[in-house]
Amino acid sequence: MITPMPGVGSERRLSTAEERRDTVLRTALGAFGARGYWGTTTSEVAKSANISQAYVYRLFPDKQSLFVAVVEHCFARIRESLADGVAGARGSSPEAVLDAMGEAYARLIAEERTLLLVQMHAQCAALSEPAVREVVQRGYARTVEYVRGVSGGTPAQVQAFFAKGMLCHLVVAVDADDIDAPWARTLSAGIRHY
Repeated sequence: MITPMPGVGSERRLSTAEERRDTVLRTALGAFGARGYWGTTTSEVAKSANISQAYVYRLFPDKQSLFVAVVEHCFARIRESLADGVAGARGSSPEAVLDAMGEAYARLIAEERTLLLVQMHAQCAALSEPAVREVVQRGYARTVEYVRGVSGGTPAQVQAFFAKGMLCHLVVAVDADDIDAPWARTLSAGIRHY
């Protein structure tokens, strides 16, 4: 809930519950990024956020709900990053817009590496956890439609954009660009990351 501060006109201040929810989400992002869905407990998140586990459960009914909220947060950050890329595109052709979004995404995962980790953990958890699968499906559905809409790209161009992004994840995860071997050079050729 956003409530006005006494005597401050139109300025708004987050309520304690929203501040705590934001703190729990940020803390959970780091915990799930480091240890994944199965390796993270709500008690670890609560301890890191300096709140009780009971309070975590007041904000999120269970660990799965917390993880789903974290995954939704990741997709929101990705969407913001892609929008920044669109705003900075050097042209309006699908290629120019897709290239600018790719650049923005590469910078995002370099600056906020935890987002990459959570995405990878979410994709793994989606294999066996229906609620996680649903949030990943919804996130990709919205992201694909956004990319298609703002770029004007063909289905093949949009598919190639996402395929290159997934390959970027692999290159970063295994440090392929730091390995002097034919397989690593093949995978990392043309992949931007920072």
